[in-house]
Amino acid sequence: MRGIVAVLLLAINTLFWGTPIVFLGIVKFAVQMTAPRSRARTRVMLRLAWLGECWVQWNNRIFDAILPTQWDVRGIDEQMDPRGRYLVISNHVSWVDIFVLQRAFRGHAAFIRFFVKHQLIWFPIVGQACWAMEFPFMHRYPPEYLQRHPDKRGKDLETTRRAAQRYRHIPVAILNFVEGTRFTREKQADQDSPYRHLLRPRAGGIGFVLAALGDQLDAVFDVTIIYPGQDVTMWDFVNGDVPRVIVRVRRIDVPPEMMAAAVTEPGPERDRLKQWIGEIWAEKDRLIASTLSSESERSVES
Repeated sequence: MRGIVAVLLLAINTLFWGTPIVFLGIVKFAVQMTAPRSRARTRVMLRLAWLGECWVQWNNRIFDAILPTQWDVRGIDEQMDPRGRYLVISNHVSWVDIFVLQRAFRGHAAFIRFFVKHQLIWFPIVGQACWAMEFPFMHRYPPEYLQRHPDKRGKDLETTRRAAQRYRHIPVAILNFVEGTRFTREKQADQDSPYRHLLRPRAGGIGFVLAALGDQLDAVFDVTIIYPGQDVTMWDFVNGDVPRVIVRVRRIDVPPEMMAAAVTEPGPERDRLKQWIGEIWAEKDRLIASTLSSESERSVES
């Protein structure tokens, strides 16, 4: 019953806030057609972000009222500014991660936007709300497709660049799940991943963001999400079967050469980007291992 009630309340909350977001998105589209860089458009974008924050706030209230989950969030920089522009990179365990990250950064950074598959735009309310709030919709063409259709190469970078232009006058936090997909043991085995708790990171997504937004970013944050002792599904979470969520956040320095367009194409710059991300992921893997070990000892003691 808890899971059913939680899902129902989340759906009502999404409908309640998502509907005005969609209608305001239509207003923004009309303004954009006549004055794409006007103050009116910026005001509409800020109002959309406020509605998104309200949706997150009420999601959190639903979780706090219904779920027994304990939240252990550390490393959120007190110097973060909700008016700043940030890139957030994270491992990806479950659909729950979106709610976890929105909770962690609410009040510290602008409403989080993330790259979504183009097909999501047809999902009722949610897809149109993402369109209204200018989430970047990506096609994510596989390499084999790009070999057959070279004219599509660079389209995702161009999408990111257009998003960067739209974000230039508003606060923003861009989320990138560097692994590109949710972690499972099967995917880990298929990839022959060198990490115990992670998939191989992909350079493409973060390369697009750094190339397009690098000169606008105030900081980059690396987030590690841990659900001790279990593989988590959304149903596990809303049903109250996730007793503890651990989030660790750290600010990372990005070498200036990682912000060049060359990192989006095969070559030595792309190789250096892969190496840099690999080092971050190796450290993240060690953090997850040590945290899980500590949690195991904590459980034994209690």
